[in-house]
Amino acid sequence: MSLLHVDSMVLLEYSAMEIILHILEHSVIDTLRLVPFLFVTYLAMEALEHKAGDRAEAAIRKAGAAGPAIGAVLGVFPQCGFSAAAATLYAGRVITLGTLIAVFLSTSDEMLPIFIAEQVDPAVILKILGAKLLIGLVMGFLVDGALRIARRRGADAMSIHELCERDHCHCHGGDGGILKSAIKHTLQVTLFIFIITLVLEAVIEGVGEDVLAEFLGANPGLSVFASALVGLIPNCAASVVITELYLEGTLAAGAMMAGLLVSAGVGLLVLFRTNRSIKQNIAILALLYGIGVVWGLVISAVGITF
Repeated sequence: MSLLHVDSMVLLEYSAMEIILHILEHSVIDTLRLVPFLFVTYLAMEALEHKAGDRAEAAIRKAGAAGPAIGAVLGVFPQCGFSAAAATLYAGRVITLGTLIAVFLSTSDEMLPIFIAEQVDPAVILKILGAKLLIGLVMGFLVDGALRIARRRGADAMSIHELCERDHCHCHGGDGGILKSAIKHTLQVTLFIFIITLVLEAVIEGVGEDVLAEFLGANPGLSVFASALVGLIPNCAASVVITELYLEGTLAAGAMMAGLLVSAGVGLLVLFRTNRSIKQNIAILALLYGIGVVWGLVISAVGITF
């Protein structure tokens, strides 16, 4: 075996190790930054279930009508921690479907950090964030209103204890109280998120973000539909690619907004992990995609720019 061939093999192995470490690093970072949100959310839910009782549930019901407004505002904050928290709260039927949709639509994921890093005009950033907030708020109220008209409650009876039953954590009635229960749930969901994120990072690393960019820019006429489809990928790479293509001028405002409206990040992973109905989760995913596409087409048709 020649020395050149040996050197090539060493380089390939080194390169492969770099890629693996890169994937692990991103997966760990993306997962760990969600832990505080998940833990605080589960701790609050357990407190409601164990300590607060019927009075707290009644108060949440009364405040639920304003949920989409609150959710839309919270979702605007960068990263997808609030979308993960909202998915958990919805799974426990603490918040309404409209509130969940409002959070998902307004969530900015990696968009805001990229805009800031690229020194985008603050006025443009505020317009985009404001549009996402307004769309999230309006659609959240419409979803809750439609459920009430259909004589269905926007949120079922609080069922936090069902999360424990599905996870088989045996945390009710045991030692440690709400703290032990919150830690168990947080660890279980965190492990699930890490595994899926690791797989997605590996796939995206193998396929390459350039392929996503080519997919979005291949047919400008279908860019709204394609952008919304890419936006559903529960990984920060989706919002990164969409935002960068918009800044480069490859994506128009309508296509950009369609993709970023549905970029709920790992909130979608948490929803599928914690919510009991797979059919319901798929319906929510389809609803989110439809809303993103419709608003993207409207913005394109009206000729709105940011």
